[in-house]
Amino acid sequence: MIKRLKPADAASYWNLRLEALKRHPVAFLTSYEEAVQRENPLQGVAANLEKEENYTFGAFENGSLIGMVTLLIETREKIKHKANLFAMYVSTEERGKGIGRALLQEAIEKAQALREIEQINLSVVKTNTRASHLYQDMGFRSFGTETNALKLEDVYYDEDHMVLFI
Repeated sequence: MIKRLKPADAASYWNLRLEALKRHPVAFLTSYEEAVQRENPLQGVAANLEKEENYTFGAFENGSLIGMVTLLIETREKIKHKANLFAMYVSTEERGKGIGRALLQEAIEKAQALREIEQINLSVVKTNTRASHLYQDMGFRSFGTETNALKLEDVYYDEDHMVLFI
């Protein structure tokens, strides 16, 4: 079951977010160490989930959150035709079941329903080929690569910037 997360889902979201950051540190801008040092993280998550321009979708199985993605709508006048996808994650044990595809489809359908949205942007670390292939299968196309976009333990990682025009 996929649904838009609400402030009441903040604890479930936060736990899955920490799992994502710990298990796949290269895939996210925020580090696990930075995340756990946040003051009142559940309050911050709940506030984000309540924002009108923030659509965070969660995939649930037997009442447990097992996947998530956020569609953030730009609000500034010159770029409000755009949305950004980020924080995409499916629990390692649940991969290969189509959950990521279903989450992406939900986010894309939401963007399509918001008539002002013309494109969705995202960034993905080049070494994350599984995610890159999923994004390509869903219609996203690369429009550039940022060399040395992330640095983790003295290793640099490139990111592909992708767009889906809707």
